[in-house]
Amino acid sequence: MPPPHLRAITLTNVRYERGDQLGHFLAWVSLVPIFISLGGFVSHFIFHRELQAMFFALGLLISQVISELTRAAVRQARPEACALLETCDSHGWPSSHSQYMFFFASYFSFLTIKGLGGVWDTERSNRWAICFLPWCLAFLTMLSRVYLGYHTVGQVFDGAGMGIVLGAAWFRVVNSMLYRYFPKIEESKLGRMFYIRDTSHIPNVLKFEYDNARAARKNMDSKCS
Repeated sequence: MPPPHLRAITLTNVRYERGDQLGHFLAWVSLVPIFISLGGFVSHFIFHRELQAMFFALGLLISQVISELTRAAVRQARPEACALLETCDSHGWPSSHSQYMFFFASYFSFLTIKGLGGVWDTERSNRWAICFLPWCLAFLTMLSRVYLGYHTVGQVFDGAGMGIVLGAAWFRVVNSMLYRYFPKIEESKLGRMFYIRDTSHIPNVLKFEYDNARAARKNMDSKCS
C-alpha cells in the first residue's frame, strides 16, 4: 500500500539555499506579513480596540481574499524552482505577499499623511519620512519572493500594483463613507461591551493616553491623601 501524500502548512515554511546569507535575511523578510498580522493587529486589538486599525486589518483580509480568488481563477504557474520549494501545487499570480505589503504601505501612508489616529505629532512635511519604513519593507518583501524562487518578477509587480490600488481604494471607502458610522459603533452594545473606540480625531494618541494616565494617577493620589 503506497504511503499517503502529505502536505505541509506553508504559513512559515520559507526555504533558502544553505549558506546563502542574503537568502537567509530575505527569508525572514518574507515573514513580515505574518509578523504584522499576528504581532501587530492581533496585539493592537487586544490592548487598544481601535476602530481605524480594525478596518485596516479588515481591508488586508479582503485584499487577501481577492488575491486568492484571482489566483484560483487565473491559475498561473509559479517559477520552475517550485519543484524544490514544493509549491508547484499552488498558483503564483499575483504574489499575495507583495499585494499584502503594498496594501499595508499604501493604507499606512495615507493614514500618516492625513494625520488620522497617529502616534506622531509632527509637521505634515515630516510625515513623509515616517512612511519610508513600510515601503522599504514592501520592496524587500517583493525582492525576497523573486530571489527565493517563489514568484516571477511579473507576479510580484502585479501583486504590488493590486495592493497599492486596493489599499488606496479601501482607505477612501473607510475614511469617506464608513467613518461617519464610527460613533455609532462606539456607542453600540457590542462597542461598549468590548471597549471599542475611535481615536482618529486625536493628533497624537500616545501623548493623549500619557496625559490621561498621569491625570488619573494624580487624581487617585489626591483622593488617598
